[in-house]
Amino acid sequence: MPVAPSETYVIGVDFGTLSGRAVVVRVSDGAELGSAVHEYPHAVLTEALPDGTPLGHDWALQVPADYVEVLQRAVPAAVRAAGIDPARVIGVGTDFTACTMVPALADGTPLNEVEGLAGRPHAYVKLWKHHAAQPHADRINQLAAKRGESWLPRYGGLISSEWEFAKALQLLEEDPELYARMDRWVEAADWIIWQLTGTYVRNACTAGYKGIRQDGHYPAREFLAELNPAFADFVAEKLDQPIGRLGAAAGTLSAAAAGWTGLPEGIAVAVGNVDAHVTSAAAQALEPGQMVAIMGTSTCHVMNGAEVAEVPGMCGVVDGGIVEGLYGYEAGQSGVGDIFAHYLRDLAPEYTHERLTELAGRQRPGQHGLIALDWHSGNRSVLVDHELSGLLVGETLATRPEDVYRALIEATAFGTRTIVETFQAAGVPVREFVAAGGLVKNPLLMQIYADVLRMPLSVIGSDQGPALGSAIHAAAAAGAYPDVRSAAAAMGRKQIAVYEPDPAAADVYDELFAEYTKLHDYFGRGANKVMRNLRALQRRVAAGTTITAYGQESTR
Repeated sequence: MPVAPSETYVIGVDFGTLSGRAVVVRVSDGAELGSAVHEYPHAVLTEALPDGTPLGHDWALQVPADYVEVLQRAVPAAVRAAGIDPARVIGVGTDFTACTMVPALADGTPLNEVEGLAGRPHAYVKLWKHHAAQPHADRINQLAAKRGESWLPRYGGLISSEWEFAKALQLLEEDPELYARMDRWVEAADWIIWQLTGTYVRNACTAGYKGIRQDGHYPAREFLAELNPAFADFVAEKLDQPIGRLGAAAGTLSAAAAGWTGLPEGIAVAVGNVDAHVTSAAAQALEPGQMVAIMGTSTCHVMNGAEVAEVPGMCGVVDGGIVEGLYGYEAGQSGVGDIFAHYLRDLAPEYTHERLTELAGRQRPGQHGLIALDWHSGNRSVLVDHELSGLLVGETLATRPEDVYRALIEATAFGTRTIVETFQAAGVPVREFVAAGGLVKNPLLMQIYADVLRMPLSVIGSDQGPALGSAIHAAAAAGAYPDVRSAAAAMGRKQIAVYEPDPAAADVYDELFAEYTKLHDYFGRGANKVMRNLRALQRRVAAGTTITAYGQESTR
């Protein structure tokens, strides 16, 4: 594609779970001219810190220096791949997985980089899928329900262990000395903007969805003090910060960041944002009722509505959380691509995704005789319980790897249908379903979703939805368009109704979904607490404590 010297460009940088990707986008029409990926050198820390310090159960940490390397490596490489003059770049936009939290000093230095703290687990970034704060989330939910906190219904009645307050409370109670040394509890989406501009601005998206900020207020000091007296001033001392409007400029590129990226100092840097939410702009899905599912290691479902409604188990509803003038709704599944990857890596390593997809694609719906629950990483929506776990029903001596693989795909589709139907029942209609993310490359998976949902599936017209969405926000922040809506209209793209539901397959999936729902409610709504009990036993054994036959604790 020829590059006109009069054209201007923006950079979108998508910070994912395992890597960061930079994309060069032409402002006039959204054409993606070049991209580059940088894998995080430390990936995700789940077993131990870099120095070998062991981690507990359900921990998931990252090293913030890996994010800076994305700016230093991927951005210049993308510019080279695009073959453009970097002087023609007018803005940068970024997105991050939420809620990914950086404990930092007042100048933004992450605590793990402070001398003497590299061996302290709580000094590191808590990745979105860090679920070790579930007991703390349980306490927040119990207290909020008891006090009748007005903000609780805005989150479907439950706060997740993945979110800012639960993770911060865990830090306080497990390492109070480190909590005292921490000046700022920062979303990585905002921390990376701080590194680019030298200015710390909280984005409205994560503040609303993950920081329990509603109608301009966080949970009250009295509420926090009742959780733990030392937590009373958490908001005032460590969390509160000026809020930046999505699509606005948080500041301009600093000299240091210009040196990292090779971009001009002083260009606009958009307010930080979240991967799922920026993708709505890239998919031209900003109107009420257009649900976008960003399907990768996990799935995030986002949609705008004209009014506020209480949707059980949603991750939140925020005024302007996706685009100004509408209420942005969010729900999600904690594990999707992660579930398939785990199955191949640990249980069927002799296969590839391509081979199992081919074999599973030869089957008719219901042929394998299986049904699964997609809770291998807990349940984000609509149960909001990360103590739940996966389940497979119907396995026999004739069950083959491709049977299980297809059942897992179907389980994730049933999880999405549960979310869609919960929104519909709450008076928030889903009129269009738009798929984005890496999993859209699997036609079998997409067709199964269309059949399970009984809805046509539109598909984003980009392989880099979040990065394109960030670039669209950068164009608005740079003043190339008056707002995000107009930038999305010019730069976004979507293929409409690419997958149509097969009525015969949908009939079978209706039957299977009814059975899924029975299992979902039986294990997920308290009738059978075996999953939570197994987790509790696992933690006791890992800690070296077991219960003897006489009901007494024994320490090995």
